[in-house]
Amino acid sequence: MKRILINGTQSEELRVASVNGQKLYDLDIEHKSRHQNKGNIYKAVVTRIEPSLEAAFVNFGAERHGFLPLKEISKEYLKNETFDKKSNIKDMLNEGQELIVQIERIERGSKGAALTTFISLAGKYLVLMPNNPKAGGVSRRIEGIDRKEVKENLDNLKKIKDGGNIIRTAGVGKSLAELQWDQDYLTTLWDNIVESSKEKDAPFLIYRESNIIIRTLRDHMDDSINEIIVDDEEVHKMAEEFLKFSMPQQKDKLKLYKDNTPLFNKYQIENQIESAFSREVSLPSGGSIVIDHTEALISIDINSARSTKGSDIEETALNTNLEAAEEIARQLRIRDLGGLLVIDFIDMLAVKNQKAVEEKIKEAVRVDRAKVQFGKISRFGLLELSRQRLRPSLRESSEEMGHLYDGIERIRNVKSMSLAILRKIEGESLKVNTSKVVAELPIKISTYLMNEKRKDVNKICENNNVDVILIPNVYLESPKYNITRYRTDNDENENKVSYEILEQKNESLYNFDNDKKDFTDLEVPTVKGIRPNRPIPIKQNTGFVKLIKSIKEILFGNTDKKPSYKKRTRNYNPNYKGKKFNKNYRPRNNRFS
Repeated sequence: MKRILINGTQSEELRVASVNGQKLYDLDIEHKSRHQNKGNIYKAVVTRIEPSLEAAFVNFGAERHGFLPLKEISKEYLKNETFDKKSNIKDMLNEGQELIVQIERIERGSKGAALTTFISLAGKYLVLMPNNPKAGGVSRRIEGIDRKEVKENLDNLKKIKDGGNIIRTAGVGKSLAELQWDQDYLTTLWDNIVESSKEKDAPFLIYRESNIIIRTLRDHMDDSINEIIVDDEEVHKMAEEFLKFSMPQQKDKLKLYKDNTPLFNKYQIENQIESAFSREVSLPSGGSIVIDHTEALISIDINSARSTKGSDIEETALNTNLEAAEEIARQLRIRDLGGLLVIDFIDMLAVKNQKAVEEKIKEAVRVDRAKVQFGKISRFGLLELSRQRLRPSLRESSEEMGHLYDGIERIRNVKSMSLAILRKIEGESLKVNTSKVVAELPIKISTYLMNEKRKDVNKICENNNVDVILIPNVYLESPKYNITRYRTDNDENENKVSYEILEQKNESLYNFDNDKKDFTDLEVPTVKGIRPNRPIPIKQNTGFVKLIKSIKEILFGNTDKKPSYKKRTRNYNPNYKGKKFNKNYRPRNNRFS
């Protein structure tokens, strides 16, 4: 049974999970402090034109100016509507010129946002491109008879001046009236955007892309979804209002969740979500995949580890790779990994096994809304692929640079980590016969939970009748923490205060002196002290002899040098007289003979 689960109990973030039974297959998290910028529409002003890049830099209100290539500029903004390869962008555009732009790719690292003036407005069934005359068509995912039917409906829609429509996969099987309704709504939206852009000078935000609730229902809701379960009344009301106007036939699938058990714990996906923040993901057979991020690409390594799923090494490698291919496709969706990826599969000798793995991962990504392009497995066992970025990845939206014991790397930020720990504490408190939950936490996280999230901690205590003790520990740094559950019938620390529990832990777990190795306890080898039976031969000093030889060569020449003889070839003939071996050679008649 397919469900969409929406968790809005924490004000800091809103989580949407798509599940099939108890298997998570898609995840989207929206942070209240970070809004989704991709798809937003701004009125912007050109600040600098760079002919060497054939692009302009545009101020649209962000700290870093956006990048606008010449090919992404609509003809309505250009001085000369006809241009070729020799055209200079400085002759086509002016600094200080105002235009309407849309974010096509959000800024990442040191790169600014990529912009376009060809606006796209996504509806339930259509994507309207109001100022792109070349736009129009049918989604590539629609094939066969459905494609022909959809194309007929597209031709019967009202024509849009200087624009066009793209019919989405959700438009398959819809009547012409439903498609026309969606087009009319998007056309009205575009007219309002144009009118609003005239109200004041650039830069300013004109239109913000729909929030995570509307996007999810618009893009994912179809007849295959059996239930939409929401655990927050305000979010439920928002979803109900959207379904009422856009999809009234799906309204009965929306349900409000009121149970004390957290929604994601109820359907056993909380641990699956937490695994998406981990570098290593375990496979059911005992193998694992390791995901590492670099500036250029994302590398994914597959380890067989304890996997013995096969009769020989080749079969074990094949089975582990097939299992990993399916899990990698799922992790791409959950983490929203985009850009270039390189997968290091376990080496397989048989070509048919390599093709089987290639087909498996291609089949697994078919349900992915992002565009994915594949290479082939190389002789080194590497598979290259690229995936379209739909939104900021889970790593980009939830992590920050942090100092760890072994250096500097990206770790989960304080808010994201605190909420994860709070959910873990709540999960432990729900277990039967729990009297107390003790959490030893890094200083920043414990401070955040004891102040900003104090009400939520108290609510866990009241609802489950347990004590929650938060202990700041100077020996811990994020993402390290320790949560201990105590049962009512076996609480060894019942009469101890919190700082005594910490001192007891410090004596064992956090005593760094214990980490020093005692080299006297090292294992003694059975073979040792073996020496050669005689000393190494010493080369005699021949410096004086060499000096005498060199003086002799200067005075008398090299008398020791043997005369060189020209090496005879296999075809050597002492009677050879030039042209004699020429096959066309004819000797002259000797007049003296």
